[in-house]
Order: sequence, then C-alpha cells, then structure tokens
Amino acid sequence: MKIAIGADHAGYRLKDVLVPFIESLGHEVHDVGCNCEQSVDYPDYALPVCDAVVAGEADRGILICGTGIGMTIAANKVPGIRCALVHDLFSAQATREHNDSNVLAMGERVIGPGVAQEIIRIWLETPFSGGERHVGRIGKVKAIEDRYAVRP
Repeated sequence: MKIAIGADHAGYRLKDVLVPFIESLGHEVHDVGCNCEQSVDYPDYALPVCDAVVAGEADRGILICGTGIGMTIAANKVPGIRCALVHDLFSAQATREHNDSNVLAMGERVIGPGVAQEIIRIWLETPFSGGERHVGRIGKVKAIEDRYAVRP
C-alpha cells in the first residue's frame, strides 16, 4: 500500500520514527512533513494527506500531532475521509473492521513509539469486515457529507 503521512511540530518526531517502520512492513510512504520544532498549523499537513487519499494517490493516511485531536477534526472535514483517533490496539482493529477508516490519527504526547508502531501494524493489516450493518452505517455517514456538501 501507499501511505501518506503528515505531522505538525508536536508530532514530527514520532512521524520520523514511524516512516521507516511502515516501510519495513513493505509499504511505500509519502511524507508531507513537517520536519521541525517550529510551530506550524496542523490543518496544513492534514489536508495534503487527506487529498492524497481521496484522489487515490495514497491508499491510506496517517496523521500525528500532540494529541491527535486537531488532526482528526481537520481530516474529517474532507468528504470521503473517515479518520479515526486511536491510542490503543483494540480501537485500531475495530475502526478498520467496522468503520473502514482510511486515515489514522495519533498523538505523540499521548503514546510512545512502540504502541504507535503496533497500532499502525494492526490498522494496516486489518481488513474492513464489510457486512450489511457496517456498509449501511458508512453509507449514512456519506449521506451526511452529501447533505452538507458545498455546491458550486
């Protein structure tokens, strides 16, 4: 899979640890930044990751900030993105199986690199379970997006 990854200044250190890990799992990584401690705005890094996923240029996306909350909020404004904030292994599996999440958000200030690596491994390896119940719920989410879509 091709994975787009982005972080703000509060998450770039964890991102820099995770990129080689993701590559070691056999995935291609597109790193959109940031790569510094200088304060930056998380939406500026969430958007290119989400755009890549929606455009089909990346199969999935990973976002990291201090808590993961800001990245999650920004990502879920993009139609077609189902971003899940995950800090535990069960949620990593459940969000893939039940929600078919296509973007993962995590917080560097919340979890360490070892847990983050295991979350990513599980999230990348877990397929969407499908099933009428889960597909129907995702359809309802898409209907909400469509209802509030800006029309030119």
